[in-house]
Amino acid sequence: MNTSEEVIRIIKKLRKERGLSVEELSRRVGIAKSTQSRYESGQRKFPINDIGKYAEVLNTSTEHLLGIDKPNNIYPESPRTLAIPILGKIACGDPITAEENIKGYTYESPENLPKGNLFCLEATGDSMYPTVPNGSLVTIREQATVESGEIAAVLINGNEEAVLKRIKKHGETVFLISDNTNYDPILVTEENPAKIIGKAVRVIKNL
Repeated sequence: MNTSEEVIRIIKKLRKERGLSVEELSRRVGIAKSTQSRYESGQRKFPINDIGKYAEVLNTSTEHLLGIDKPNNIYPESPRTLAIPILGKIACGDPITAEENIKGYTYESPENLPKGNLFCLEATGDSMYPTVPNGSLVTIREQATVESGEIAAVLINGNEEAVLKRIKKHGETVFLISDNTNYDPILVTEENPAKIIGKAVRVIKNL
């Protein structure tokens, strides 16, 4: 059976593979960030009694962490996954992926994803139909600008609501366009501002 030092090495490895920060892992497990940091640095001994909580959060088994799930301590590698935050309502003034903005996570292989800081939005309504059906999960790469004609995540209503719109630029004039022609274009002005926060790079549609 693994020692507490060996267990924390596996936990640290799985945390990185799943794209979790020390802060996010500690939040999910229910301990202070400083405590998790001490575990990983070896400044504090890892309590084996807490192993069940870590196994659940890291989507593995306690047997795997303890080193007793296979003869001769030979284990298949866990598939590498990346935790991508799903945003809800945006807290004004906070970073996009601040904890209070996040309503959940989706887990995907980084091999199928573009580089960069990623987050997801759940499409609601039919304004971007048929490109983005209602209920789709849209992966966004955080960036401040997009090319004309691309779909972007845009903050409106005082930077508190993120919507998906196609960006159309005519000189200095910017329009937010719905793919559903039943919706009128939205002109971006000083009185009706909008802020691009990312480019839509993938749509996962429910069947």
